[in-house]
Amino acid sequence: MTSSGATPAQLTDTLVLPYLNHAVRMYESGYATGADIDAAMRFGCGYPVGPLATIDQRGAAAVRDGLAALHAETGDPLHRPADLLEKLAVEGRTFAEETTDGTVDEPRLRRPVARVGVVGTGTMAAGIAQVFAQSGLEVVYVGRTDDKVAAVRAGIEKGTAKLVEKGRLDDAAREQVLARLTGATTREALADVDLVVEAIAEDLAVKTELFADLDRICRPGAILATTTSSLPITRLGEATSRPQDVVGMHFFNPATIMKLVEVVTTEATAADVDETVQALCAQVGKVAVSCGDRSGFIVNCLLFPYLNDAAKLAETGAASLAELDAAVKEHAGFPMGPFQLLDVVGNDVSLAIQQQLHAEFGEPGFAPAASLEQAVAEGRLGRKTGQGFHDYR
Repeated sequence: MTSSGATPAQLTDTLVLPYLNHAVRMYESGYATGADIDAAMRFGCGYPVGPLATIDQRGAAAVRDGLAALHAETGDPLHRPADLLEKLAVEGRTFAEETTDGTVDEPRLRRPVARVGVVGTGTMAAGIAQVFAQSGLEVVYVGRTDDKVAAVRAGIEKGTAKLVEKGRLDDAAREQVLARLTGATTREALADVDLVVEAIAEDLAVKTELFADLDRICRPGAILATTTSSLPITRLGEATSRPQDVVGMHFFNPATIMKLVEVVTTEATAADVDETVQALCAQVGKVAVSCGDRSGFIVNCLLFPYLNDAAKLAETGAASLAELDAAVKEHAGFPMGPFQLLDVVGNDVSLAIQQQLHAEFGEPGFAPAASLEQAVAEGRLGRKTGQGFHDYR
């Protein structure tokens, strides 16, 4: 029992039930399939069970009743049980029954992909380059300076050396991986690649300039992909003469470990580009999920409102940060508590994403928590600054 009188299980429900409701509404809207929503949260967040499968485990009626009680207490429209949840509860049916789509053919490489380009020299770019090279693809990675290009190479050398130490790669295979890597300081080196993945700064102007340049440089039919987690991919396509070749490949950090890639299509993205990227993800050992071009995609759209709700709940004094972290880990089985995760992601990044979701969907309940805004204003950004919601000094 916490200071407010709520049990840890009750506190967990206060946070998790709206998350489950958001997932139902996402599926209900046709934005993503049930299988992809569940896979996204399992492989993108490390959750033991996806949200729709969680509802099946708990029972649609039980989840509906819990949300109805929460809605009666808060009046927040986000807590009103989704229509489909109500329907399944009344009919006594499950999402497993609802989302059966029959047999789906495995995606195939509709366009040849043997040589890949990566633009950027940060941790994400280096990780993506390593993933492709380990999977047998030739990789050209481009950075602004010789030092930055050399740092990517050094990082991959270090990463593959650790794999050898762990017995997951032998010396000969490591040498083959490194031999597939070519560094360059000019984008012209991307002229003959089959696919380019950009992983540069999350700045629309910077990315737009890059895509206009890639349009000039890359061969006809080359796929132009972005790892953006928040920017409108449609705008990047519009910067080119080939919006049909532009697609999102949202890798999760660290790219060498995290299995999920959100494959994001715009209204202009060609079907063979979508299928090729999905097949490529499978080829390099990733789990691809499909979604459209809107703020948050699947994972961030479901994850960050829950994290924001946790901050708002703590502001009420219902429980301490540590109590909420412990409750969610114990009763939801999530690998980290909400405040632990906020501090890992970075509170500045978390605030920016929540602001984007609020702007995109216009839901008052998505307004950023005051304590999150305050943490950012005070420079308490999380682990990277030594202090966030928790203290790491």
